[in-house]
Amino acid sequence: MLPDITRAIRLQILDDRAAELLKEVATLPKHVAEIEKKLESHQRQLEHDRAQQAANLRERKRLEGEIQTQDGKITKLKTQMMDAKTNDQYRAFQHEIDFCTGEIRRHEDKILELMSESEPLEKAVKTAEAALAVEKKQVEAEKAAARERTAVDQKELDGLKAERGIILAEMTPRIASEYERIRKGRAGVAIAEVVGGRCTKCNIMLRPHFLQELKKGDAVMVCESCKRMLYWNPPVSLEDLGATAG
Repeated sequence: MLPDITRAIRLQILDDRAAELLKEVATLPKHVAEIEKKLESHQRQLEHDRAQQAANLRERKRLEGEIQTQDGKITKLKTQMMDAKTNDQYRAFQHEIDFCTGEIRRHEDKILELMSESEPLEKAVKTAEAALAVEKKQVEAEKAAARERTAVDQKELDGLKAERGIILAEMTPRIASEYERIRKGRAGVAIAEVVGGRCTKCNIMLRPHFLQELKKGDAVMVCESCKRMLYWNPPVSLEDLGATAG
């Protein structure tokens, strides 16, 4: 196999790995943004529940104040009733007292209704607060892991870049340039292995004469279909394996 082809194969391995790392590096911020968005949604829901809880409590206190006001009116009306001169005056005072008593019952019923609503609200708030505390810790842990993963990926990318530069410098300039051109125009894949007489990237069967020329390994050849560089790994015989072992 030509040295330039061997180097091109190694370059492809480096480029494939770099593509994986770059994809991961690009995905991590999106993942962090998603979990932060989810956390913010849960925070807003908790704030909404707290606001409802506070509004419930304010309304109950207001109604309790109304009850006290009506109680005061009843006390005053009963005192005035004792000074009534006629039955009509007496009945008028009694009517007002009955009205105040009805208002008190109405406010008490509403307070009971609000209290029944406050119980699930209070439970929901407590549950959400506990869940949010746990979620915040998880989000911070995932963000830290993402930062660490990014740093590791970047370090590996720097190493790949350095090795890539060395390999390109060792290659014949024309072949190195051709590799780069093909890679950019073929979704990042510049070289493909031939297996079973077919290009493993476009799956097109090579012409017999073309395949024989490729097997000679005398020149860099490209697939007649997808235009990628090609290489052929001859099968290793058992005898060769035995000789290597010996």
